Amino acid sequence: MHRLGVVGRVMALVTAVMVGGAGCGGPAASSPQAGGSPSASGTPASSPPGIQTAAVAAPKIPSVGVLVSGDDHYCTASVVDSPRGNVIATAAHCPASLSPDGLEFAPGFSGAAKGTYPYGKWKVRAIQVDDKWNADQEDSVDFAFLTVEPDAQGRSVQSVVGASTPEWGAGTDQRVTVIGYPVEDHNPDNRPIMCTTNAARDPQEPAMMRMRCGGFWDGTSGSPWLISYQGPDRPGRIIGVLSGGDTDAESTAAPFDARAHSLYERATRA
Repeated sequence: MHRLGVVGRVMALVTAVMVGGAGCGGPAASSPQAGGSPSASGTPASSPPGIQTAAVAAPKIPSVGVLVSGDDHYCTASVVDSPRGNVIATAAHCPASLSPDGLEFAPGFSGAAKGTYPYGKWKVRAIQVDDKWNADQEDSVDFAFLTVEPDAQGRSVQSVVGASTPEWGAGTDQRVTVIGYPVEDHNPDNRPIMCTTNAARDPQEPAMMRMRCGGFWDGTSGSPWLISYQGPDRPGRIIGVLSGGDTDAESTAAPFDARAHSLYERATRA
């Protein structure tokens, strides 16, 4: 499995400007797969009702954004409901080797080149990653929870942009809405994309869930997998984050389980 974020993250921090977005790490697929590229036209006519085979341009979703280091942005992250309103979720492979110093979260990011930050940048204070990820980079724990500082006015990020509600152990067979930011090569205006489709247990990795929807290129690591999504201000419940995939049209996620819950609890106390 490729992780659409590892290569992008390294390039962003070392030499290149990368755009945060949906998906996992590793190199992006070389050409569009069965689902095609993101489209503003909506669900293809051949799809069953309520099922997309290619991602579409998303409206501005305040609680979803990108991780930022200096002028570089990469990977997707999203705000999750917490007692102090200061916790975000992403894939473990995005921040695992980083220090919180200089790392920020930019909700609602968009715009060509360096883009715009309509809700500012929120400094990351602490990063929680599972020990199994640190030891073995195990796919089933490719999730992380980050604690962010209040803004200059003392507000929590959740009070400004809202949040999805974390759900632990929801199961792999779900109708999901996945939201993220592909890399700039496939997304020159740095707009979020979204796809609503069915997810199921990954036959190759039973601990993971898989969806088929085109357009989730390198840079989409950490994209929230949401159930009961009802719009930008009612994102529903988050049950996992995008971890990897062999092409832009097939993506996997590590479902939130007891280990994820433990990390989340640590993030709420950090």
